[in-house]
Amino acid sequence: MTGTEGDPRTIRTAVVGYGLAGSVFHAPLLAANTSYSLDAIATSDAGRQAAASSRLPGVEVVRDGAAVLERAAHLDLVVLATPPMTHYPLAKAALEAGLDVVVDKPFALTSGQGQEPAALAQQLGRVLTVFQNRRWDGDFLTLRKLLAAQALGKVTRYESRFERWSPAIAKAWKARATAVDGGGVLFDLGSHLIDQALQLFGPATVLHAELTARRSDERADDDAFLVLRHHSGVISHLAMNLLCAQQGPRFRVLGSICGYTKNGVDPQEPYIVAGGSPLDRDYGVEAPEWAGLLGRDGHLDKLPTERGNYPEFYRILAHKILDGGAGSSLPLPVNPGDAVEVLRIIEKARELASHGT
Repeated sequence: MTGTEGDPRTIRTAVVGYGLAGSVFHAPLLAANTSYSLDAIATSDAGRQAAASSRLPGVEVVRDGAAVLERAAHLDLVVLATPPMTHYPLAKAALEAGLDVVVDKPFALTSGQGQEPAALAQQLGRVLTVFQNRRWDGDFLTLRKLLAAQALGKVTRYESRFERWSPAIAKAWKARATAVDGGGVLFDLGSHLIDQALQLFGPATVLHAELTARRSDERADDDAFLVLRHHSGVISHLAMNLLCAQQGPRFRVLGSICGYTKNGVDPQEPYIVAGGSPLDRDYGVEAPEWAGLLGRDGHLDKLPTERGNYPEFYRILAHKILDGGAGSSLPLPVNPGDAVEVLRIIEKARELASHGT
């Protein structure tokens, strides 16, 4: 790593894409971590170019990923926060240009496609990881802590939901995208739900899948439900819905001793949207009224939610890169192989849904 002048251990970084992912997640997290210098933002949208220049003075704003790769000799890391159909070609091009790469989810459009950049990164000795930030949601961290302490006993049923009321499709690419293009809620929110389930309970097979388009202009799917059977014996019910007038619990987990139910969603995204910073004292702290319930009916206790910690992704990644990159024994924040497994689940779900199984 060459780093910036005067600090050879700074990771020179470019973010490609400045929509929600680039502006709310990646750019603020990178700007808040002194191990990184945010050197370039790529977006073709004039409004987003102006917003990036205003929010990030001193950062070069360029038109697209190709313009970033032209500057590869002056960069160490590229973050791909672009629509899903671009992830595979841009990841390969960035790796071949000698850069380490962060890819937003979904990692690729197929599991086979995802295996190629993973193999290429290993061949070239580059770092490649996937931004599964929901592993650091406060409610998910709370649940992991409960499971580690075996507080629920033997878990039998895991229910996890991401449900929203979004009757209009706000992004132009999403309005055009079919499932073949990476469109739909299964690729989007489903990538998080499946990843979390696999992280908690291990490998799984798909028992049942429902995929539906409820909105008149939806070209892929906006209402999906999966049933997974984990090799550990746990059954997972995963629901994602963008036309949901009344939302169910974010988590409901049932065990042989007691259960855990959690409503609401992690506050980190809305906090940044409202103008907050990952460096703020209140960042990631959930309001007490959203505490989950632990126990059995009639004997329920409120359980405060752990502080959310999206910055942990880039902290782990910086340690990996600065320790020698691909040659370091330190872990990646997210192994690309995990993302390939998520894609395999998605593929099986689509197959079952197409046969009405």
